[in-house]
Amino acid sequence: MDFEDVSLTALRVFRAVAEHGTFTAAAASLGYTQSAVSRQVAAIERAAGTQLLQRRREGVRLTAAGRTVLRHATVVLDEIEATARELSGLPLAAGTVRLGWIPSAGAVLLPRALTELGRTDPGLRVVSREGTTPVLVRALRAGSLDLVLLGSAPPFRSPDTETPPLVVETLTERSLRLAVPASHPLARGDFVDVADLRGQRWIAGPSSGEDRLMGVWPGLDERPEIAHTARDWLAKLHLVAAGLGLTTVSAALAPAAPEGVRILPVRGGPQEQRRLLLAGLARRPTPSVDRVAAALRAAALAVN
Repeated sequence: MDFEDVSLTALRVFRAVAEHGTFTAAAASLGYTQSAVSRQVAAIERAAGTQLLQRRREGVRLTAAGRTVLRHATVVLDEIEATARELSGLPLAAGTVRLGWIPSAGAVLLPRALTELGRTDPGLRVVSREGTTPVLVRALRAGSLDLVLLGSAPPFRSPDTETPPLVVETLTERSLRLAVPASHPLARGDFVDVADLRGQRWIAGPSSGEDRLMGVWPGLDERPEIAHTARDWLAKLHLVAAGLGLTTVSAALAPAAPEGVRILPVRGGPQEQRRLLLAGLARRPTPSVDRVAAALRAAALAVN
């Protein structure tokens, strides 16, 4: 099959695999079976005459040819979507910016930035979605997002190793904090000593992939007791408020903590810094993307 005969379905499936990182996740997002996704990817690779994806144990990675196909597939699929909107009488998405964000950014910074944009740029439409840093980076590479707010911990490596490198800037850098029940003995002071964290019960994130032991203070010299596991940060904080354990939080979440929770710094160990990054692709952004980026920078300064 010649590549000019590749179907739009195959292009959509290929982009979904690139975005989600696995055939299984792509199939779930599209409502397809995994075998159907595999067939579509196999067909587009036959048409290309080369391997587009490296199959690895932890997921897929685009080859150089795969990055080329993805770049052009994104343009084609965006044009098809614009055509469909115009034919149906819907407004074109020229003033739309697709923004991805990690949960800690969605509590304070994102609402502030979007509220200000609504005042200064009422014609600008921002469509956003939450995700983990790896998921958002893949979506950015796949062309499904224009900008992403990412988290970064020491040693502050690049969000990925793909080429070309992403354009990344640091919006904030703050110390990791500890969420403590207001009734807990550790809540009596203005900070917590790291030595007092031994023997505590923890509320952690799912113990898989990039979320392993998220919520437990880093570098503890003991096997932590995980009392509860939750992915949602607000659920974690409400469990803390109920006196069921401790958890770590970004300093940015302090204003959004529920009643019954104290957010405190930890002293006596290495400084645990966390960065909030703004990332985009290495290409000239549109004026709309520039305006959203500027609003996010201003919001970051305001909440710092």
